[in-house]
Amino acid sequence: MRFFATEFSTILSGLLILFLPTVGRSMNTLKIKEIKEDKMVVSRDEVPVKDRWNVEALYVNPDQWKEDFAKIGGVVKGPKWPELAQYKGKLQDPKAVAGLFDIYMNVQRKLEKLHTYAHLRMDEDLGNDSSKNDFGLISTLIHEFSLETSWIEPEFLSLNEEQFQKLLADSALSPYRFYLEKIGRMRPHTLSPEQEELMALSGKALDTSYRTFGALNNADLSFKPAIDSKGKEHPLTTGSYLSYLRDPDRNLRKTAFENLHRGYETHANTLCELIQGQVQSHLFVARARKFDSCLAAALFPNQIDRAVYENLIASVRKRLPLMHEYVALRKKLLKLPDIHSYDLYVPLVEDAESHMDYNEAREAVIASVAPLGGKYQESLQKGLTNDRWVDVYENMRKRSGAYSSGCYDSMPYILMNYHGTLNDVLTLAHEAGHSMHSLLSRTTQPYIYSQYPIFVAEVASTFNEQLLLKHLEQKVKSKKERAFLINYQIEGIRGTIYRQTLFAEFELQLHKWAEDGVPLTPGLLKKKYIELNRDYYGPELVLDQELEIEWARIPHFYYNFYVYQYATGLSAALSLFQQAMHNPGARDRYLEFLSSGGSKYPIDLLKNAGVDMKKPDVVNSALDHFEKLLNELKDCLN
Repeated sequence: MRFFATEFSTILSGLLILFLPTVGRSMNTLKIKEIKEDKMVVSRDEVPVKDRWNVEALYVNPDQWKEDFAKIGGVVKGPKWPELAQYKGKLQDPKAVAGLFDIYMNVQRKLEKLHTYAHLRMDEDLGNDSSKNDFGLISTLIHEFSLETSWIEPEFLSLNEEQFQKLLADSALSPYRFYLEKIGRMRPHTLSPEQEELMALSGKALDTSYRTFGALNNADLSFKPAIDSKGKEHPLTTGSYLSYLRDPDRNLRKTAFENLHRGYETHANTLCELIQGQVQSHLFVARARKFDSCLAAALFPNQIDRAVYENLIASVRKRLPLMHEYVALRKKLLKLPDIHSYDLYVPLVEDAESHMDYNEAREAVIASVAPLGGKYQESLQKGLTNDRWVDVYENMRKRSGAYSSGCYDSMPYILMNYHGTLNDVLTLAHEAGHSMHSLLSRTTQPYIYSQYPIFVAEVASTFNEQLLLKHLEQKVKSKKERAFLINYQIEGIRGTIYRQTLFAEFELQLHKWAEDGVPLTPGLLKKKYIELNRDYYGPELVLDQELEIEWARIPHFYYNFYVYQYATGLSAALSLFQQAMHNPGARDRYLEFLSSGGSKYPIDLLKNAGVDMKKPDVVNSALDHFEKLLNELKDCLN
């Protein structure tokens, strides 16, 4: 299960996998000179080795992976780690706790390494049965590990206060003090050992909706082709969709929008039931653990104040007139009789469009991080060139989008589907930010604190986007080029703060309905989704019928209150970026933040770096920046 902010009951806590482009990346792009959509995507074997990630650094081949899998217990019937059970009933003894931790962490590290290799291999080709089988095997083994260790936290929390404080005070356990403190916080929400075992048993079943949506969305759904203004058909996939939305050909954008969402509409009832199943799983966990709401259950492990979520929505709602103004400006600059959702992504400044091949993009990203110092830049350069962190191009059945992944015993890995747009270049910078955050945390922190909390995950990635934008701005030669980059930043805030906050409101409402016993139906979800779009985008935007079903294609609604963190992350990143660019001390604090992993609660990590997320000031400042950029755009285009 994925509940506690500790390693025991969340084996996946060290396996941060971010799938970004479906949401939160709705930015302007430099247009590819010529995308040959009708050319068949190459097979995996046709992609040059230099453009593939170096998974062989983990395991030379699947056979070596299978050997390690067998050694860790993958082929053993019955209990696989009896050495852990010897500590049952002994956790009041610091020496026993130290011995347990040593064995536990060693097993978990090996499981994470096995999982990392399996999921990377599967994502290279989602139709490869062998890779899918290996991923299923390690997923099952991780589930079994959670079952065999489900007694640990309840036993810690069954200790009386004197016994628990004795553990915290013992010098032999000093490396684990913060870790134990986090366990102690869970006392009001921990069940009996027998009940915890049942909760662990339920984990895989509770993930069924998420896994089913992934299979449907990534492999089984198909769409009618998009059609351009000349009547030419273009194959439509979830991967190509955003590229079409950025195309100057309005008919291509319109038909891509309509046909994609009509594809989801044909499965509206199934997709609604999948979301309902996921929300019900969140509700089950929240009530079983005695939380008053799903939101409280999701925020509690990382000690995030509910006010952070609520202040975000309140702050953005107060500044919705700015978004309405921007939509009206888009309509005017694009010279449209009316503006639709499929008109929100096309670049406003066509003359600035150009193509950037991957080598140019990589060099630009490396050059842009110079303000963070030579050591940071050298590490990134080595990773993106010699060490082959990145899987660069699309191939048949490869997972769409982009993410950064890895484990304590691996290099960071970056999945890309690179086509040459500025969005792709910024995505590379974004994922490089995640990867450097992971690298610095893993090389600075001990294993137990090496994984940074999800709440801060988007800070480093968006900080690096700002670095790249600053680097590109220094090279502009005209007002139009400057306007293009300004608009890109505007689109970043629109997509990452405004749009993600809209999603956060929608997700909150889904869970409130479930808490109140209101059944989720396609009609109910469509009505609420259109209502929110009307509020956020204002009277100028035409709300097409196809927009009603957009909620059905957003994978982040299965992630349990994740999306708001894109908005808070960008807000924090903008503030930290401004500080770091003007103050060497602030830069050093930021690098310290990147190296801190999960050694503190996320709010404390950010406060030490220079931002207080408990106050609305950080989000308000980001929206002030949005207003400033909007005015600068008007000046450039007048």
